[in-house]
Amino acid sequence: MFKIVTHLHTKYSKDSLLPFGILYKKCLKEKIDYITITEHNNLKGALAFKKYCEKRDAPLKVIQGEEIMTTEGEIIGLYLTHEIRPFMTPEETINEIKKQGGIVYVPHPYDLKRYKTVLHEDAIRRLASQIDCIECHNGRNISTEYDIHQNAIADKYNIKKVIGSDAHTIFEVGRNYMMSSIPVDTAQDFIKSLDGLQFHPDKCKKWCHQLTRIDRLIKLIKKGDINGLCHVIAKKFKRRKS
Repeated sequence: MFKIVTHLHTKYSKDSLLPFGILYKKCLKEKIDYITITEHNNLKGALAFKKYCEKRDAPLKVIQGEEIMTTEGEIIGLYLTHEIRPFMTPEETINEIKKQGGIVYVPHPYDLKRYKTVLHEDAIRRLASQIDCIECHNGRNISTEYDIHQNAIADKYNIKKVIGSDAHTIFEVGRNYMMSSIPVDTAQDFIKSLDGLQFHPDKCKKWCHQLTRIDRLIKLIKKGDINGLCHVIAKKFKRRKS
């Protein structure tokens, strides 16, 4: 059996400081066979971590991915070779993924906490025949109610299910994973594996969301982005008042 962890972020995402060295050691400890790195709107992290692992001749295999913001929410592309620019329509984004022979993967199709990044259900309905898989559980779901809704969406549009880690911190790596009886070295292999995957979901560590906010603030400070920093702080105070 092969252990697969999908949907992870590293220091190449705006809201994560996860370094390669720590991630690599954790993956070996957890005996992960395949890991998908899916940074926000860039492929650089996946390419860099793949090189990092290859230099160490590790058994860990990296599937190159990107979590792409569209005009109607996020879509993940897996097995990509080239970066896909954000803020295109879902149709255009899926077309670009398909051009590369990649997998169209929809993350967290229902999440009240992250509603701004959730792909609109109307887009899922329109494009169901072109979506290869959809998360029925996300490691950052703060409520099990979200899982119920995500499963219902997958069933409603007859889309294959996966579970996603969505790890941004080292504490989340390896807690949500899938087991496959076949290797998933190619996109075609991944498609074949979907019917026989064994799911191993775990509950969200809610305090990891707080760590992510801290990571984002640190990055804004390092960049000297005062406007971005003020925006994040203002949003935080607004939430507290409401």
